[in-house]
Amino acid sequence: MSKPLAKDEVTVRAKARLFRIREALSASLKMTYWTFHLAFILPMIGALLLLNRRASGAGLPRLRLAFALVAAAAFVYTTPWDNYLVYRGIWSYPPDRISPALVLGYVPLEEYCFFLLQPVLTGLCLVYFSRHFRLPPRSAAEAPRSWRPRLVGGLLALLAGGLGGLALHAAGRWTYFGLILAWASPVLALHWLYGGDHLWRARRLFGASLAAATAYLWIVDRIALESKIWSISPDSTTGWNLLGLPAEEATFFVVTNLLVIQGFLLFFEFVGSRPTRPA
Repeated sequence: MSKPLAKDEVTVRAKARLFRIREALSASLKMTYWTFHLAFILPMIGALLLLNRRASGAGLPRLRLAFALVAAAAFVYTTPWDNYLVYRGIWSYPPDRISPALVLGYVPLEEYCFFLLQPVLTGLCLVYFSRHFRLPPRSAAEAPRSWRPRLVGGLLALLAGGLGGLALHAAGRWTYFGLILAWASPVLALHWLYGGDHLWRARRLFGASLAAATAYLWIVDRIALESKIWSISPDSTTGWNLLGLPAEEATFFVVTNLLVIQGFLLFFEFVGSRPTRPA
């Protein structure tokens, strides 16, 4: 006949069982990078596709081509830079939040998917707002002054690149800022030097799309950081925050959305089309 347990031992065993149950529930509810995509990125893309379902007709093949080209360019340009950040320990991904067997180089597959999904999300914001912000027609009076926005925009982008270089020289807590600016500024400068006059004409559409896409990505990035899906090294960041988000992360999403939106606008200017063609 078994000896009855003492009251204290029963209490200890009950607490241990409750602890194991709580840990199991916590593990089951833990957000991974895949569930982050399923919860925040893919539903927003789906919602924007519904909002943009009127985009059809003769402009649809060009629209699809624009998405394919911009997403491919984002993937190719971001891949080495992102791998370098992870290699330097500026970004990191806890093994229990990603698929460790699907790490390619230094970066998990989920992050490579984000390289493709962000341009789609931001591009769909641009398509949506293009129905509400019509581009003003190009006038003959603008032609002699078309160099001004090109020059000013190009110089500002190069200035940002110079600041990025200074930040990299300072190193330490300025490293992440410097890498963002030094990486993005050459492409931003080329965009403005090539088609700054068109980007300036589209500034209302540009601004609305940038604000909407960036605000949403700021929100979900803060959720991801708080859920520890990825983390940023405090040794490579300034410690400044914007609305609870590290200033570097806020800057990153502004800059990447600038690259995406400018890429779309310049593509449509080059082919003589608009971001959407209402049915």
